[in-house]
Amino acid sequence: MAETTPSRSASPAFPWLIIICGCIIAAMTFGPRSAMGFFQLPMLEEKGWDRTTFGLAMAIQNLLWGVGQPVFGAIADRFGTWRVLALSGLLYAAGLLLMATADTPFMLHVGGGVLVGLGVAAGSFSIVLAAFARNVPAENRSLVFGIGTAAGSAGMFLFAPISQGLIDAFGWSDTLIYMSAAMLIIPVLAIPLTGNASSARIRQVEFEQSFAAALREAFGHRSFVLLVSGFFVCGFQVAFITAHFPAYIGDIGIDARYAVIALALIGFCNIIGSLASGFIGQRYPKQIFLALIYIGRSVAVTAFLLLPQTPTSVVVFAIVMGLLWLSTVPPTNALVAVMFGTRYLGMLGGIVFFSHQVGSFLGVWLGGYLYDQFGSYDPVWWLGVALGIFAAIVHWPIEEKPVDRPAIAAAE
Repeated sequence: MAETTPSRSASPAFPWLIIICGCIIAAMTFGPRSAMGFFQLPMLEEKGWDRTTFGLAMAIQNLLWGVGQPVFGAIADRFGTWRVLALSGLLYAAGLLLMATADTPFMLHVGGGVLVGLGVAAGSFSIVLAAFARNVPAENRSLVFGIGTAAGSAGMFLFAPISQGLIDAFGWSDTLIYMSAAMLIIPVLAIPLTGNASSARIRQVEFEQSFAAALREAFGHRSFVLLVSGFFVCGFQVAFITAHFPAYIGDIGIDARYAVIALALIGFCNIIGSLASGFIGQRYPKQIFLALIYIGRSVAVTAFLLLPQTPTSVVVFAIVMGLLWLSTVPPTNALVAVMFGTRYLGMLGGIVFFSHQVGSFLGVWLGGYLYDQFGSYDPVWWLGVALGIFAAIVHWPIEEKPVDRPAIAAAE
């Protein structure tokens, strides 16, 4: 059976320049969108809009992030990563600028929803991690995925206090403009990934598989379908917390500064959790590890809701959720690479992430909608608990092994 591996002669075993620049890009693309919750209340107070309006913008953002992932992943697989990352910076900057100057909900939905969502999609984990996978040997892949994911987590950790500080000093609109300008550095940072088109690093027999054949192979593979369905839950849980946790903290009567502390802690602990996930996934069954992560999330949310809610409980909850936050990403992407190799990893990883973003759309939108209907976020919290149990169940039977390719094996 053919196995897609990086060519040792074409690239060094551990290309630090690609990894460092990719990590900075991951931090920059993940940071601002993870801080969107801080803009909700000041924006709505000034504009007179309701939470459903803001929630819909963030839901559109998450959905377009998901829709764009397989498309941009396929483009990166075919034409190289730099072009896609450069486009990411331009789309992201335009979206944040339009969001800052929006006078109507429609402008908010186009800027903060469509353009920012597409900008994040073009520069997100699946694009960067696929680039990493093609430039490191398989034995280091899960660990490098953990490093890249941790970099995105670092963006969340840094942008939470930075965003709140800038909002306090300059207002929410100017803060978005400053973030918009910062996104224009992404095309420059992406230059080391210019030569990352996969055609130079794969075996000819794998290269001849078409996009359509890769899609048929993936969706005919039981473990891939289970992985796609389970990753939906990750998106639902983390997107709801990202968008609505600051408002929830205020609703339960806890000082707003604890929302900043909580999201910063989630980002910081996410760095630890992502690195640990990459390490663990390199050594133990990835599907079992993923099931345990989802069970842990459900237990953490249940305890947070049922125990007295205090500043201390908010901090403890943030630490636990931070450790589990994006720890799903390294083993999930590594499973796709194990099953299908790296030839179409950008596209196939993007499809898995599309499921994540469908969950994100529902988590963010339902958070705002159900709050406006019932005056409480509790129904969405409990739905997230149930979905965590579902995710644990569907991940358990996933098989961590390459897909059977008898035709390719015969060709060799």
